Amino acid sequence: MSGASGPPRKDAGAAGPGPDAGDGAPETAGVRAPAALIRVVLPAHLRTLARVEGEVKVQVAAPVTQRSVLDALEGAYPVLRGTIRDQATLKRRPFIRFFACQQDLSHDPPDTVLPEAVATGAEPFLVVGAMAGG
Repeated sequence: MSGASGPPRKDAGAAGPGPDAGDGAPETAGVRAPAALIRVVLPAHLRTLARVEGEVKVQVAAPVTQRSVLDALEGAYPVLRGTIRDQATLKRRPFIRFFACQQDLSHDPPDTVLPEAVATGAEPFLVVGAMAGG
């Protein structure tokens, strides 16, 4: 583990400002799209790695997709880069699954909009470590 110290974090905002500065939300005709506070549940081993307890919260600009949530998560917790998605291809790692609203979203394209309940924070986006064996 890294030499980071301090108490575990419960939640974090999005990664730093992008090239457009501000809060990272895209602008359309001078109006900023509101950022949503997305709840993310991680498996125990990734919570330990990220030094967090319970679910985390990340700011994500609309539209809320798997890609935008994972980008914000990896931006807020850089130690998670490469653990959920391959760093080069950004494809989901084997034995990692994504769920929301009792649906398996693991095989959905990464730019598919997530259910409204996730986008509003009513339901969490779950990252689950799958198990194999017999």
